[in-house]
Amino acid sequence: MLIEKGSLILAPMAGVTDYVYRGICTQFGADATVTEMVSAKGFLLTPKERENVMMLRQTGEKEHCALQIFGSDAAFMGEAAKRLSESRFFALDVNMGCPAPKIVSGGDGSAMLKDIHKAEKVIAAVVKNSALPVTVKMRMGWDEEHIVYKDFGRMLEDNGVSAVTLHGRTRNKMYSGKADWEAIGELTSLLHIPVIGNGDVTSVSDGKRMLEETGCHAVMVGRGAMGNPWLFANWKRAKEGLPEIVTTARERIEMAMEHANRLVEHKGDNIGIKEMRKHFAWYLHGLHGSAQARVKFNTAGSLAEMREIAEEYLKTMEE
Repeated sequence: MLIEKGSLILAPMAGVTDYVYRGICTQFGADATVTEMVSAKGFLLTPKERENVMMLRQTGEKEHCALQIFGSDAAFMGEAAKRLSESRFFALDVNMGCPAPKIVSGGDGSAMLKDIHKAEKVIAAVVKNSALPVTVKMRMGWDEEHIVYKDFGRMLEDNGVSAVTLHGRTRNKMYSGKADWEAIGELTSLLHIPVIGNGDVTSVSDGKRMLEETGCHAVMVGRGAMGNPWLFANWKRAKEGLPEIVTTARERIEMAMEHANRLVEHKGDNIGIKEMRKHFAWYLHGLHGSAQARVKFNTAGSLAEMREIAEEYLKTMEE
């Protein structure tokens, strides 16, 4: 089994689920992770992209990780699948769900849901060339007038895909409104392969409710895990009948600083500090009086400066 039933999986998120954060979530108990998406065409044609992919392909020793690729050209996707099927990954995931304008403008991501015949050629090429099991992450359709997840689900299963993740929104909904869990349940009932539910899971109770209401095989969490690796620890604890960990401001800040240290070590001062700014905002989310601290973190230029801001904030919190 690729993914154990009842698992909680870290979703692929561009600029978020790099080697460092996947490692942190694995440390906290994530059952599986997925890399940031790799452009098949970029990987094959652009030297710089290949360099980036080399860094992105790093995995931790205990990490159960899938590699995600995207593209709408069957030849490029098939060749990328052949070259990127490494034993360090448990699956090769095809992105048919990303709603970002720069991705869909090229016909990739959720734009693939507009043409099932073209999508089938891509999936067939990936399955044929991949040495790994192939999974797909998709949305319900391009818009509310074109809900296609059932037809796509059948097509994917017929073409040898091993599991499907369904985000219960259309592309035009982006991340607004409420995710349609009923659709996840319908796809679960329709297919014989595992269906993984995704959308609006921000807590252990949300995840448990999704499993119960939809019957899906596992749960994938994206935005709910940003700055919140404790979600995975609490998922494990809930299974063992243990109470949830309630984090203090100090614990969250200290974890953020640990994250910052690892990120700088992995990517260098310049990139590491810049990328850490958004992570600090997520770690601080919901904490009393954190707005001013977030502004300061956004202008911090070094690890030392981040430490000073963190200690100053904690001092005001604990006075």
